[in-house]
Amino acid sequence: MEIGKKLNGRYKIIGTVGGGGMAHVYLAHDLILDRDVAVKVLRYDFREDQDTIRRFKREALAATELVHPNIVSVYDIGEENHNQYIVMEYVKGMDLKKYIHNYFPIPYQKVIDIMSQVLSAVADAHHNRIIHRDLKPQNILIDETGVVKITDFGIAVALSQTSITQTNSLLGSVHYLSPEQARGGMATNQSDIYSLGIILYELLTGNVPFDGESAVSIALKHFQETVPSVKDYDHRIPQALENVVLKATAKETADRYPSVHEMAADLATSLSAQRINEPKFVPASMIEQTKVIEPIKPVTVPVTSPKPDGEEAAGKENTTNQTNKDQKPKKKKRKVLWLVLLGLLILGLGTFFAIALTAPKDISVPDLSGMTEEEATKVLAANELVLGKVIEEADDEIEEGLVIQTNPKNGSSIKEHSSVDLLVSSGKETITFLDYTGKPYEEVRAELREQKFVINRVDESSDTVDEGLIISQDIYKDQEVVPSETTVTFTVSTGEAGFEIRDLSGYSEKGVQDYANEKNLNVTITSEYSDDVTKGQVISQEPAAGEVLYSGASISVVVSQGPEEIPLNTFTKTVKIPYKKVEEPVASSSESTEDSASESSSEEQLLPNEITIYIEDEEHKLETVYQQFEITEDTELDLPFVLKEGSKGSYRIIRDGEAIEEKTDVAP
Repeated sequence: MEIGKKLNGRYKIIGTVGGGGMAHVYLAHDLILDRDVAVKVLRYDFREDQDTIRRFKREALAATELVHPNIVSVYDIGEENHNQYIVMEYVKGMDLKKYIHNYFPIPYQKVIDIMSQVLSAVADAHHNRIIHRDLKPQNILIDETGVVKITDFGIAVALSQTSITQTNSLLGSVHYLSPEQARGGMATNQSDIYSLGIILYELLTGNVPFDGESAVSIALKHFQETVPSVKDYDHRIPQALENVVLKATAKETADRYPSVHEMAADLATSLSAQRINEPKFVPASMIEQTKVIEPIKPVTVPVTSPKPDGEEAAGKENTTNQTNKDQKPKKKKRKVLWLVLLGLLILGLGTFFAIALTAPKDISVPDLSGMTEEEATKVLAANELVLGKVIEEADDEIEEGLVIQTNPKNGSSIKEHSSVDLLVSSGKETITFLDYTGKPYEEVRAELREQKFVINRVDESSDTVDEGLIISQDIYKDQEVVPSETTVTFTVSTGEAGFEIRDLSGYSEKGVQDYANEKNLNVTITSEYSDDVTKGQVISQEPAAGEVLYSGASISVVVSQGPEEIPLNTFTKTVKIPYKKVEEPVASSSESTEDSASESSSEEQLLPNEITIYIEDEEHKLETVYQQFEITEDTELDLPFVLKEGSKGSYRIIRDGEAIEEKTDVAP
C-alpha cells in the first residue's frame, strides 16, 4: 500500500504499523472524522481465495459486535480494487511482547492488573460466542496510559482455517497453542484459557514455557510435557498465583477453569494473605487410582484317605485278572479320543489367533506438514508406516527441507507397513530478472512488490531521462533471483536538481511533519528512550543533515520518549520482635501436713504473643496484612522489599493489638 494513498477517498495512508500472517497494518488518517486509525489490509496472496475473503468479512463483522474498553474497536469494513480492509481503533503504545521485554521483571500487582483487563475482554468475547483462537502477547496492546486492548478478534477464525497456520503464522502462535489445537482438534473457550495461562506464565518469568527448533517440536511439547514451575524462576511467587498458571494450563480441559470468569476471580485473590498456605494445584487426571487384583485361588484336589491294610488286601483278592484285562483297552481308547479332540481344538485356536494377530491393521496417515524428513520418518515409524518416495518441489511459503504434504493425504486410511510419499519444499522459486531501465518507476515498483521484492529507490537528476523513469538498476538483466529474498535498487530520474535536507535535531514531531509537507517528503516517525534529549524532540534522522534529496523522497526521524522507566531494587530488612511475657493464673489446691489446713495457691502459665506484620512497597500495601503468627520468645524475621530506585518502603509490627515498631524510610 503506497504512502499517501487514500482508501475509498477517506482513509489516507501515512505510515506502516506492522503485519501478520494474513494482513498488513497501516497507520492512516480518517479525513472525515479527523482522527488516526489503523487499517488492516488482507495480504495479496489471499485476495483470490474466496473462502478466506468470506471468513475475513464474516469474522470482521462479528468483531464489530464486541464493544468493550479492553478490545480494539472496529470502525469500518470495505473493499477497493480487490483490497479487503478493516478500519480499527489506533492504539498508540506497544504490544505486550515488547512490554515484557522492556519492563521485566514486572511487579506481581501490575501482572494481575494487566491479566485482569485481558480476562475481562476475553470473557466478553466468550459471552458473545466468539473464541479468539490466537491469543498471544503480540495481539495484546498497551497504550501510553496503561490500558490493555486485545486485537485480531476479526481474523482469528479466518487464519485458523487457512494453510498459513502451518507455516509463518504458526511459528508466532505455537508457543501459546492449547494441546487440543496442537493435536488438530477444535478450539473451545478453554483453548483460550490455556493461551491465557501461557501469557500469565510469560509475564511472571519473562519467557515462554516451551521452545524448540521447529513449530512441530514446540507443539508436541504442549501435549507431552508439563509446564515448568514459575517458582523455579522466582521462588517469591506465591503458591496461589502459581496455581492460577497450573490450572489454566492443565493438559486436559476437564482440569482447567470452566470459564474465564472463574480464572479472573481466582487471580484476583492470589496475593491475599488468606491464601498464603495454599497447597500446589495437581490436576485430577494425574492422580492415578490403584486397582487391586485379587490373587488366583489354587484348586484343591481331594485326597482319598488310604484304606486299612486288611481291607486293601481283601479288595485285591476279590478282583480277578480277567476284569483288569477288559477295562484297560476301554480306558486307553477314551484317552486317545480326548487327546485328538484337544489337539484339534488347540490347532483351531492357534490358527484363528495367528490370522487375527498377523493381519495388517488400518492406519490413519498422520499430518506431517511442516516437519523435516527426519521428523516425518520417526512419526511414520511410530505409526507402523514406512517412508516412500521423497519428491522436492519449490514453495514460497514452506521453508526448504520441510514437508508440504503427503501421498496418500493425511487422514487417509491405509494398511500398516504401507509406504507414504513426501512432497518436500526445495525452497522458494526463482525467476529471471528483467531490464526495467527507461520504464516508469511507480509501475515497476508496484509490479515487483506484488512478487515480494524489496524495492529501494535512489533519486538522481537527469537531463536525458524524464522525471519518474528508471535510469539504472543494480541487478543485471536475466539474473536468476528469489523475489522474497531479493532487494533491488533503482536509480530514478527526478528531472530536476535536489536540495540539502535540514538538520532536524530538536524539532518536535509537528515541526518535522510541517517541514516534510513543505518539501514534499514522505516521513516515517519512530520513538525511543533517551536520557539526553527532551521528550517529544528529534534524536536522529535518516538521511543525515546536508544530504541531497529530491521531491517525493522518504526520510525517517527518531523522536525521544524521555528517560526509560526506573528499574526495581529487591532486598530484605531484618527486624527483631521481642517477646512480651504474659502470665495466666491457674487455681490449684495443695495438701499440707496433717496438722495444717488446705490452702489455695497460684501457678503461673506463659501465653504466646500474636504478631501481625504490614509492608508497603511496589508489591504490598500497608493496609493489607503481610504475615500473621504467634511467638513465645524473641524472634528475628527477614522482610522482603521491592522498591523503585530512590524510593523508600515502610513496615509496621503489631504485638497483641499494639504497635511496637514502625519504619517509613526503609531503603537498600
